[in-house]
Amino acid sequence: MHYRELGDSGLEVSEIGFGAWVVGTDWWGDRSEDDAVEMIEYAVDRGITYFDTGDVYGHGRSEELIGRALADVRDEVTVATKVGYDFYNNPQAGHGELPKEMDPEYLREAVEKSLERLGMDSIDVLQLHNANVDEITPDVLELLDELEEEGTIEATGLALGPSIGWLAEGDLAIEEEFDAVQLVWNVLEREVGNHFLETIEETGSSTSLIPRVPHSSGVLNEQVTPETELGEGDHRGFRPDEWYETGWEKLEKLRFLERDGERTMGQASIAWLLSHDSVATVTPTFRTAADIDEWAAASDVPELSAEEVERVAELYANDFDIDRDDGMDSLRSSVNGEDIESAGLDKLAAD
Repeated sequence: MHYRELGDSGLEVSEIGFGAWVVGTDWWGDRSEDDAVEMIEYAVDRGITYFDTGDVYGHGRSEELIGRALADVRDEVTVATKVGYDFYNNPQAGHGELPKEMDPEYLREAVEKSLERLGMDSIDVLQLHNANVDEITPDVLELLDELEEEGTIEATGLALGPSIGWLAEGDLAIEEEFDAVQLVWNVLEREVGNHFLETIEETGSSTSLIPRVPHSSGVLNEQVTPETELGEGDHRGFRPDEWYETGWEKLEKLRFLERDGERTMGQASIAWLLSHDSVATVTPTFRTAADIDEWAAASDVPELSAEEVERVAELYANDFDIDRDDGMDSLRSSVNGEDIESAGLDKLAAD
């Protein structure tokens, strides 16, 4: 395992991180608390030191399990959590998005409750969870500064979603030099990642990017195939059928990234993200110990060559020569699509 600095925070994170949204929820398959703790401990044994959770995951359960599993290695790991969804006063309805609350007083209380559940004195990386650009006010920025000065948090981040990405929000976080911006980004979904790379270069910001969903919901690691029937409640089911159907065709055109015995497609997908200097860590969705074994090793597989990176770019630029809608031609926008239009993206803003 190799390690990188997160922004200019001084925090060192493993190139492969652990996205703890699988812990404390049943959206990616249910597991017992003991199984979840064992999975986290197994990840530590494989060199993973970055653990990314959120207060809303399982309504606090994920944080509790993360705290329990990492208690004995607290000084050896970097723990990130997210705040901003008010699950305290609103019931969860399936996978629907809960109401957000970005008032500084609420956020401070949420941080204190997260600390209690984690059983920790401080949070390494505090991320605002899907905040709209107009919710990241001067008062919110002042609160983040205060929390850092107090030593309550070590670094700041913004987690983007729940759709593919919010450009205006990520741009603001980069311009304000948040230490991290988390986003959906992979070989098949590149617009937002590419845009933020340009923003980082133009501004000279030290912000790091944290890609999640590196396997595009199971396509690139071949855990979702034409024979797969996604169970009721499986979070990957939000993708339209057209996405998977075109995705499997694109996958075949990316086979050149595999190297027999040296690099699987699942590893290559992560290695492609790590080929970008602004990426600090990649957080795949681990479901089993075998997933951890394979994808944690992606830090050590042969790096993608310049020719391979260029060939991926050419395929993407030509839509992989597939003249058919993939059903995902939209980007979430909180500013009526103005951010998408100004970025020159030929996409529609989601409703």
